Amino acid sequence: MKRTRFLKNVLGFGLLSTFSCRIDKGRTNSDANLTTEMVAPELLRKELIAAWHRSETMTITNVKQMPPEFFMYKYTDEAMTFSEQWRHCVVYTCGQLAGRAGIVNPYENIKLPVQMPKTDVVKELENMYAFVRKSIKELSDEKLLSDCDFAGETIPVWRLFYAMENHIIHHRGQCVVYLRLNGVVPKGYYGW
Repeated sequence: MKRTRFLKNVLGFGLLSTFSCRIDKGRTNSDANLTTEMVAPELLRKELIAAWHRSETMTITNVKQMPPEFFMYKYTDEAMTFSEQWRHCVVYTCGQLAGRAGIVNPYENIKLPVQMPKTDVVKELENMYAFVRKSIKELSDEKLLSDCDFAGETIPVWRLFYAMENHIIHHRGQCVVYLRLNGVVPKGYYGW
């Protein structure tokens, strides 16, 4: 990549930031000017489904790379194991979406074991992603565009889905380090 192009991308002047974040007659997608009146629910659903599909692909790729014998691995006594990282993502994501968007939590009456083998972690992650997709598709337009409280702010429910995916990205990044600490070279993540 040429230095000029690299610098433009790093500084936010690349094509992505210029064109792909455009919405509603030239307005940009920023907190300052994006309102729920500007958001078409069917386009939001399509975008959310695409984002969560990509998240699932990247997450399952990460999880399947870890050998089963390292699912109880943690780098310090205070850290969560590899298995716990993913259990936490499942329970937290479903709980937050259910509680804040008013949908039924599939784990409301289920207590997942703190430590799970690889096959169970993969199964629960697939269940979580199916729950998220179903929730995105079935939420009413009114509910999708309504506000909820999260992290000391009031945000639209559709943004809550992005906040939950951001939380998964955080833990997926930690798990990349777990892979490396166990001699596994993580597969690269390119594109969106």
